Amino acid sequence: MKTKVKVIVPATSANCGPGFDVLGAACNLYNEFTYELTKRGFELEVKGEGCERLQASGKNLAFSSFFRLWNELTDRRCTGLKVTMHNRIPLSRGLGSSSTAIVAGLMAANFLTGSTLTKEQLVDYATEIEGHPDNVAPALLGGFTVSYMAYGKANSLRFLPARELRFIAAVPEEPLSTFKARQAIPETVSHKDAVFNAGRSALLVGALLTGEYKYLPDAMEDRLHQPYRMPLINGTQAVFKAAKNAGAYGAIISGAGSTLMAYASPKADCEAIGQAMQQAFAKAGQKSVYHILKLDTEGARTVNN
Repeated sequence: MKTKVKVIVPATSANCGPGFDVLGAACNLYNEFTYELTKRGFELEVKGEGCERLQASGKNLAFSSFFRLWNELTDRRCTGLKVTMHNRIPLSRGLGSSSTAIVAGLMAANFLTGSTLTKEQLVDYATEIEGHPDNVAPALLGGFTVSYMAYGKANSLRFLPARELRFIAAVPEEPLSTFKARQAIPETVSHKDAVFNAGRSALLVGALLTGEYKYLPDAMEDRLHQPYRMPLINGTQAVFKAAKNAGAYGAIISGAGSTLMAYASPKADCEAIGQAMQQAFAKAGQKSVYHILKLDTEGARTVNN
């Protein structure tokens, strides 16, 4: 029986503008996890992001997600576990760092018990843990995903855009908790705003699938969550404007924030876009860094050690 596996999981950007809790995309920024079965006890080693915060415990998603599936697929319940993380995705910034831990644990448990489940099946387990599929689905499947719930099960349609894109992620120093970001959203919205978002979501998926990117500036607009979250991220509107002025199609709040992400053509000056976003954040009193990213098309993968 295999006792050790390495899992690589991509960062994700959920919501994608108007697709609140539905649309997601995987990006080529990665967390790496090594899982090793031991005789007893739990051990954690962390390099990079979160090295001072993360601990080996039942609350750590990398452990709890592993045992959620392990205990269902095998009778070996007294196994110890060592997890080594190399984290490149910043925590609490809207790039799916918690989803990588959930996905890694499920992928590792599935692999070490014989790989009996498909990635599509793992999406449902991951959604059970995460609460919604818009981050875990692209982390597992790669590409863009349209996720939905049907008969109590999570399902995701994966697709690749017709033409290549670049994503410029401006990551401010100040984090934003998902809980706080969700609290900012009203329980109800007007029928007019609901229709607006339905149209923009359909337009965004259509533009991506056809390669008609001239529609992206309008397609990335939103009235369900971004207007309510903008006050929580200093400089949001200025950063959005700076990105477009520098050549991006538009920009969105990535996930719950605080990262702001611009979509651009590979032919655009992505460095200039990133610098413009960074400068706009600086004028708002926020230090930031930016990453120029591509779409990850493979999703989470295992490497047998």
